[in-house]
Amino acid sequence: MAAGDGGDEVRVLQNLRGKIYDAKHLVPNKMRDFFCTINLDQEEVFRTQVVEKSLSPYFGEEFYFEIPRTFQWLSFYIYDKSVLQKDLRIGKVSIKKEDLCNYTGKENWFMLQPVDSNSEVQGKVHLELKLNELITDNGSVCQQLVVHIKECHGLPLINGQNCDPYATVSLVGPSRNDQKKTKVKKKTSNPQFNETFYFEVTRSSSYTKKSQFQVEEEDIEKLEVRVDLWNNGNLVQDVFLGEIKVPVKVLRNDSFQAWYLLQPKENGNKSSKTDDLGSLRLNICYTEDCVLPSEYYTSLRNLLLKSSDVQPISASAAYILSEVCRDKYDAVLPLVRLLLHHHKLVPFVAAVAELDLKDTQEANTIFRGNSLATRCVDEMMKIVGKHYLKVTLKPVIDEICESPKPCEIDPIKLKEGDNVESNMDNLRYYVDKVFREIVQSSISCPTLMCDVFYSLRHLAAKRFPNDPHVQYSAVSSFVFLRFFAVAVVSPHTFHLRPHHPDAQTSRTLTLISKAIQTLGSWGSLTKSKLSSFKETFMCEFFKTFQEEKFTESVKKFLDDVSSTESKEPSGLSEPVHLKEGEMYKRAQGRTRIGKKNFKKRWFCLTSREFTYHKQQDKEPIFTIPIKNILAVEKLDESSFNKKNMFQVLHGEKPLYIQANNCVEASEWIEALCRVTRCNQKRLSFYHPSAFLNGNWLCCKATIENSVGCARCTADVPADTQIEIDGDRETERIYSLFTINRSKLQKLEEACGSIAVYQGPRKEPDDYSNFTIEDSVATFHTLKQIIDVVEKLNESHEKYQKKRSSSAKYGSEFDVFEGTFICQLLKLGENTVRPRNVFCQGKGKD
Repeated sequence: MAAGDGGDEVRVLQNLRGKIYDAKHLVPNKMRDFFCTINLDQEEVFRTQVVEKSLSPYFGEEFYFEIPRTFQWLSFYIYDKSVLQKDLRIGKVSIKKEDLCNYTGKENWFMLQPVDSNSEVQGKVHLELKLNELITDNGSVCQQLVVHIKECHGLPLINGQNCDPYATVSLVGPSRNDQKKTKVKKKTSNPQFNETFYFEVTRSSSYTKKSQFQVEEEDIEKLEVRVDLWNNGNLVQDVFLGEIKVPVKVLRNDSFQAWYLLQPKENGNKSSKTDDLGSLRLNICYTEDCVLPSEYYTSLRNLLLKSSDVQPISASAAYILSEVCRDKYDAVLPLVRLLLHHHKLVPFVAAVAELDLKDTQEANTIFRGNSLATRCVDEMMKIVGKHYLKVTLKPVIDEICESPKPCEIDPIKLKEGDNVESNMDNLRYYVDKVFREIVQSSISCPTLMCDVFYSLRHLAAKRFPNDPHVQYSAVSSFVFLRFFAVAVVSPHTFHLRPHHPDAQTSRTLTLISKAIQTLGSWGSLTKSKLSSFKETFMCEFFKTFQEEKFTESVKKFLDDVSSTESKEPSGLSEPVHLKEGEMYKRAQGRTRIGKKNFKKRWFCLTSREFTYHKQQDKEPIFTIPIKNILAVEKLDESSFNKKNMFQVLHGEKPLYIQANNCVEASEWIEALCRVTRCNQKRLSFYHPSAFLNGNWLCCKATIENSVGCARCTADVPADTQIEIDGDRETERIYSLFTINRSKLQKLEEACGSIAVYQGPRKEPDDYSNFTIEDSVATFHTLKQIIDVVEKLNESHEKYQKKRSSSAKYGSEFDVFEGTFICQLLKLGENTVRPRNVFCQGKGKD
């Protein structure tokens, strides 16, 4: 099995990608500073930059991340930024997990809803419910309800801290409301209650009148158990955390033990003024993949990997995938990663680029559209060019962001007192520096990028043999316009900066990016056409750049990065920068109690060492060589009553770290595991909890250096620079083929029609949007695809049946809206799933 593929176990993986476009008509009805966040339930996992002084802010930010846990709601919050006070939440868009499929891949306007504390819930509660029959001393019988509230999991943070939760348990009916209360648990999001409460359900009746236990229907139909979770406010008002309701009538003679997802109050989030809050435009794509063991994907994987050998390329499985997907990007993302993982990307890109060039009539429009070829190259550069961008641009981007100089040269946007000539000098200084770093960086350009550029260059020269410059524009259109220029204007997207730049710095970066795009095109145009600039002020600025050395520098750079000659291996001796960011670490050897235990630090991971610093760009306070890391594992929340914690085990005491959210914690653990997987002394066992007060909290062992009590996890790819799970990408492609099955069949019918009918094609027809160069070859590939997809469908159905037969109450499946847990029903054509049952598995819940 290739590195980066899965294993022998079935894995359920989820991710989220999309774009936050803009908001309009926000309240209050005056110019304010706004930003937007993405939340999984109540946990913030993404934040946009602040858009200043606007009523309709445009964010224009893309997002992509793996989701490492279960969740009920995906929410987008619009905030009014405040300098002195707490940021004000203007409104939100909340979508239930099972409804996300209705919006996947579509651009939608959502009306903002009011933010009501009664609707802001997350987490689940573990209950055991039972009806008992009691016989009194005088021989009468009564019915008793037993409610055992065991624990809760995943309660939200309150003001950034773990809450102090307690629960109220009530038996509610038309004329009764019997309520009992648990003890308050301090500073925890996963409280262990283990308390039992007893309620009388029906009136006593004579035991001699009933031969068996019966419940009076008129009473049982109207009673329900209600459990409310609260945060104890001490001196302030208690905060509602969620509730669940269970009708007593469903218990009958049985007892149930299950996990229930907390729900908002019935009147939560209802307002007659929702239209007044504004709206938010979003594009959301949520996927949940059930990844089978690797051998199940052999046929589909082989079919995709031989795509570059198929003649014509339009008859290949990979090309057909892009044809049937509504959005080509849906196909490009998993396809590029799969081909890259198996070293098949370069020949495929060359083949689709050659097809692209057949339809290009003018040399100056080469590779300017969003074709399959251009999108594949874009995605390839994002994946393999991360380190290249960092070593090339990060130092100068840091200088621009940390010591900004005024660079505005648009007379309309100049502030009072600004000097346009001084600003132009500042901008020229930055542009010169960025340009110099780029044209001197060819030795650091990844070999794979060079190989692709080499193919594109020679294909372009072959297509337009009389144009001496087209071979350069074929490369510059990617490396300058789609790579460096995009990274300059959005450094946070490419991990060149940890935070979004402010508005003035963003404007400076935009002007630099425009300049880099123009300078990069000179290698192909030789002479700038200043009259073509839309902005007069940019035309004036570029008059200072009309020097032969810029053109020659670009030409030499493009020659270097599109050459197949081997480069000096100096780049290999430099450490690869993998990840950095701000987190909290626990001081080693301190006591358990007290906030001083945890301090904010800047962490940095390279291929050589893991360090933390007091501040970014300061000397490291503590360094762990990568070769000394023995294991990286999650840490139980019970250790310090803190969420999103993990531990780095090395020669000394474990280093305990708290990330800012679950997505960030998962990314750090994966990155650390990946870079240390080949360490010879990796541990096989570890302690899931901390060693405090003389013993390990997990196994109660009293010896600090005792062998761990849980087996270590080591199921991440070993490649430190390219993180690719080949099986996961193949499963995603299978899902795309399944979703677009009707298009595959239409394309198959079209191939048959073309093969039979040789006359002139009638327009319009059902297949006019498809590229069919060879109907026989395309039909043959389509038949293979459909056969492979059907076999994988059977494998998935077998897994679902196996899963349903082994399901247990209260274990794998949670429940929405207070309906209790039930075993997963067999999903067939003639079966129906209960509306409120939530089960983990492939596709829509």
